Amino acid sequence: MQVEAGPLLQKIQYPSDLRQFKESDLEEVCKELRQYIIDIVSVNGGHFAASLGVVELTVALHYALNTPYDQVLFDVGHQAYGHKILTGRRDNFHTNRILGGLSGFPKRSESEYDAFGVGHSSTSISAALGMAVASAYKGETDRQHVAIIGDGALTGGMAFEALNHAGIEKSNLLVILNDNCMSIDPNVGAMKEYLTSITTSKSYNRFRDDLVAVLAKISKNGPNAYGWAKKLELSIKGTLLKNSNLFESLNFRYFGPVDGHDVNKLVKTIEDLKHINGPKLLHVVTVKGKGYALAEKDQTKWHAPGLFDKITGEIKKSVSDKPQPPKYQDVFGHTLVELAEKNDKIMGITPAMPSGSSMNIMMKAMPERAFDVGIAEQHAVTFSAGLAAQGLVPFCNIYSSFMQRAFDQVIHDVALQNLNVIFCLDRAGLVGADGPTHHGAYDIAYMRCIPNMVVSSPMNEEELRNLMYTAQLPDKGPFTIRYPRGNGVMPDWKLPFKEIEVGKGRKICDGEEIAILSFGSIGNEACKAIVRLREDGIHPAHYDMRFAKPLDEELLHEVFKKYKKVITVEDGCLPGGIGSAILEFMVDHHYQAEVVRLGIPDGIVEHGEQAELWQICGYDATGIELQVRKMTKGIKTESLVG
Repeated sequence: MQVEAGPLLQKIQYPSDLRQFKESDLEEVCKELRQYIIDIVSVNGGHFAASLGVVELTVALHYALNTPYDQVLFDVGHQAYGHKILTGRRDNFHTNRILGGLSGFPKRSESEYDAFGVGHSSTSISAALGMAVASAYKGETDRQHVAIIGDGALTGGMAFEALNHAGIEKSNLLVILNDNCMSIDPNVGAMKEYLTSITTSKSYNRFRDDLVAVLAKISKNGPNAYGWAKKLELSIKGTLLKNSNLFESLNFRYFGPVDGHDVNKLVKTIEDLKHINGPKLLHVVTVKGKGYALAEKDQTKWHAPGLFDKITGEIKKSVSDKPQPPKYQDVFGHTLVELAEKNDKIMGITPAMPSGSSMNIMMKAMPERAFDVGIAEQHAVTFSAGLAAQGLVPFCNIYSSFMQRAFDQVIHDVALQNLNVIFCLDRAGLVGADGPTHHGAYDIAYMRCIPNMVVSSPMNEEELRNLMYTAQLPDKGPFTIRYPRGNGVMPDWKLPFKEIEVGKGRKICDGEEIAILSFGSIGNEACKAIVRLREDGIHPAHYDMRFAKPLDEELLHEVFKKYKKVITVEDGCLPGGIGSAILEFMVDHHYQAEVVRLGIPDGIVEHGEQAELWQICGYDATGIELQVRKMTKGIKTESLVG
């Protein structure tokens, strides 16, 4: 279906076109831009509420600044759809998050208006400061550098590190704090409470506008007057807010809070701030989902709702007349509560992903034993280590790609002390439309190299439950369980718990000439391939490894004694993955065999549906089948992924 832009939006290909309009036209531009996002996302899917919330801010920035010379950085990038539409990509926006189409996040290779590639939170201030310092070094003193960061992303430690550094630089940096009390789920922590105290202070808000006007006049009367004006400003802010302003204490000039949906006020404010030197912070209050009533009411649900009817708000979901397998994340959530009911030492920890990881199930059932620590993966890991040091059993649930941000803490605070922290890595493997910033490609490799660490992956929901049960038993030490995004394969999954011997795989079927060794849920693709192969009289053996560390050496001795052709399959990167571990075993024990490793290649895999990406990388059922056919016909072949 062709979606038509409104009459004003049709005239905007780039921000230079936007700047031809009068300020009185900007409200209508915002209205048309918001409607265009609704029209496209309702039929194509994608992140929704975040972009609706910053329509006015996005228009104001591109109107008041000279982009792309002036550089605008979005933190995470969920909110950048309006930015993309205004910067030359409106006609291609329907390809957003589709294989071969636009990325769902800002991406430097996609447009010169995307000043910095993003996808993980809390990076914008650091990157913008680096750019500002570079511009000052090059003599580009007129260049503006703007970081738009949400109050959720501001809970990340890296954001505070950047604020601390920026405060001692004199670089031309503007941080815009997009305060909507939300990330994907509602924000938590002292920072949220602090920002709420600012936005709800009637005294401060009553005097704010008059104060800004008075100080602007005083500061024109010379440096001494400016100094007194500055002291007066700090005094009044501190008195009315009852505490010294956090941002002012870091040497930022603080402005706000201002209405993030008043586009004309935003334009004027941004234009004024261009002429103030040094680090500045503009506090903008917005509503996530603004302009679509259902999204305003339930912001978590409408963060990325999928396809929906824009008139009725009905979210379109496929309905089957047969029982369907659950999502792996839901198996985790329900199983964790079931285990916690039996073991009072179990605690749950998530860094700001309670609904995305299904930790919200335990948070509802046992609120005193489940913690959302904000977007702070490093803290989540060391907090978990502290719990474990006191004899508790923390299940630390983090998306695989976000776990990368806490690698040092896993080594230093967990593994070196051999603490029983259980890392449940959701979204392991290729995740689909979110693309390379969110693919869980590397956890097998980076966890496998850590001493004391167990690295496991279930092939189905029953194995996930049993691995979780096993991990919380006494004396198991650091324990990683990785599982993918999406649905499992077992409609009847809630089976009695069984302990799995650590380091023991299982033989799924015997075979002839060739063996397939799979790790994790991707083994179900191998099962599909084997069904097809058997129809043609080809009978591969199939082993579910279960553990990348420790390896099942007894199983591997059996394999290499019996089979001279071996295929390893993993939904993870080939360098350092389980295929590499098996090759190491083969060399260490002086076996000789033709081994082909299937997995994520040593390169960047772009966005697309999971099945599409598996096919491109050559380890879906068809790719596995093709590799078996080549090897069993005696044709010497290279790995399909290089």
